[in-house]
Amino acid sequence: MEYHAHETAVIDHGASIGAGTKIWHFSHIMPNAVLGERCNIGQNVVVSPGVVLGANVKVQNNVSIYEGVTCDDDVFLGPSCVFTNVTNPRSAVSRRGKYARTRVGKGASIGANATIVCGHDIGAYAFIGAGAVVTKDVPAYALVIGNPARQLGWISAFGHRLEFDENGQGICAESGEEYSLIQDSAGNSAVVKQEENGNA
Repeated sequence: MEYHAHETAVIDHGASIGAGTKIWHFSHIMPNAVLGERCNIGQNVVVSPGVVLGANVKVQNNVSIYEGVTCDDDVFLGPSCVFTNVTNPRSAVSRRGKYARTRVGKGASIGANATIVCGHDIGAYAFIGAGAVVTKDVPAYALVIGNPARQLGWISAFGHRLEFDENGQGICAESGEEYSLIQDSAGNSAVVKQEENGNA
């Protein structure tokens, strides 16, 4: 076995688990779930059928990842964060097969007890603060907090607030990576690392 699963974990037939992945106490990996290499699945985690986790995804305790959710590489899911996959659930109405999709981009972090309402994309390296309730798409590198979640600013790939000068240039305090704050033709703001913008 190329992955490690605690003896209390349940791994259903048909689940795909990458090399170096660790699955801890009382977690359940369901059929047709796909976990990449070097993932860490904490205690009491459920990964539903059809969920796809990229490489090096870290899932903290008490997280249920429902069908319709995809996480790219290096995503962090904080303790007890919540995903939904139906916008109008009713116990008496079956909506299986009508799940809304949620994609969490590369390197994004979701804080403890945050809720991600289904059908929204979270951009690469975005940071969702603890307890936030996400009800719309979150841009790459955005820092969002609150209920409903609102954008507080921008954050680097290393997880530091970015401050931009009058030319729209900012530097990560830890990595020294340079970022550019840009606007599209509709006036929407976005952040890119300079190498991503062709300026490295």
